[in-house]
Amino acid sequence: MKNFAITFVMLLLCQTISFSQEKPMRIGVAGLHHGHVGWVLNAHKRADLEIVGIAEPNRALAERYAKQHNLSMDIVFDTVEEMVEKTKPESVTGFGATFHHLEIVQVCAPRGIHVMIEKPLAVSLEHAREMAALAEKHKIHLLTNYETSWYASNEKANELLQSGKIGEARKIVVRDGHRGPKQIGVGAEFLEWLTDPELNGAGALMDFGCYGANLSTWLLDGQRPLSVTAVVQQLNPADNPKVDDEATIILTYPKSQTIIEASWNWPIGLKDTQIYGQTGAIFADDGSHLRVRMAEGYSDFSEEKMDLPARAEPFDDPFSVLISVVRGQTKLASFDPYSLENNLLVMEILEAAKQSAESGKTVTLSQE
Repeated sequence: MKNFAITFVMLLLCQTISFSQEKPMRIGVAGLHHGHVGWVLNAHKRADLEIVGIAEPNRALAERYAKQHNLSMDIVFDTVEEMVEKTKPESVTGFGATFHHLEIVQVCAPRGIHVMIEKPLAVSLEHAREMAALAEKHKIHLLTNYETSWYASNEKANELLQSGKIGEARKIVVRDGHRGPKQIGVGAEFLEWLTDPELNGAGALMDFGCYGANLSTWLLDGQRPLSVTAVVQQLNPADNPKVDDEATIILTYPKSQTIIEASWNWPIGLKDTQIYGQTGAIFADDGSHLRVRMAEGYSDFSEEKMDLPARAEPFDDPFSVLISVVRGQTKLASFDPYSLENNLLVMEILEAAKQSAESGKTVTLSQE
């Protein structure tokens, strides 16, 4: 009888643990002004995620999204603080102006609530450092989501580079751009802050320059650039009267160079990465297509083309990454694109790029 009781208790305990592990993550949404907010609102249909609260003072905007995604207005609150106090989320996702990322962490970190925001981490290095200090003090995860982090092509490119397939990287070129927010028809609430230098930190330099800084930091194992040189222009002042819409950033490293091209003026949307090594080159043409060219003589080469499946779980989806990291099922690798250490360096690079563009001079980064 005693053994039966022990067995019964053990089975009950296992079932309880299993049930707790299967409970969906309670997620709050801070802001609806980001054009990518549909990503998280669509995710509420998942079994492993439950949207318990939304912070959005614009009732008309909230009602529009609630109707579109079959969500109740009962979970919509005016402020992030009210939302987290009333709904007790385990994590909060930020989908407002980049300027408000700091406020989200200021509210969530002391309450032990984890945060994932859309790229970039912050509007300034000052904001980023305060966010990082809060995250570290209160031991929360603070993740930054980039579309390019989902790309199987970038994962494969990094794997090939680290394996020595093309030798050491000598030059990395990252290109990200499209016709511009207004030209591609983003929503009015998104356009308003995206083209505001205070709310976005800059224009194309921040919106698209962050991708290259993030990928370069990852591909080069967290190396700090020696210097940052940036040139920005405003080629379409009618659409972008307050911010830059064309930016080129050059990062120098001890043994390599990275060129970041960020544009709101390209006729065709593009997110690609090129890595030139000592014996070959890797071209991540989009999310799933990759080419490897191995040098043969002066200009000849052999080429292998790859059509890649989606990244393995949880890295095929940002919310799966958030859930897995917070629940302790996944530990991010050093300088992973989602990681705080990577994105702090991204903000140093972007801050230096803004200083360089304004002064017309190269900015040297501290190596301490």
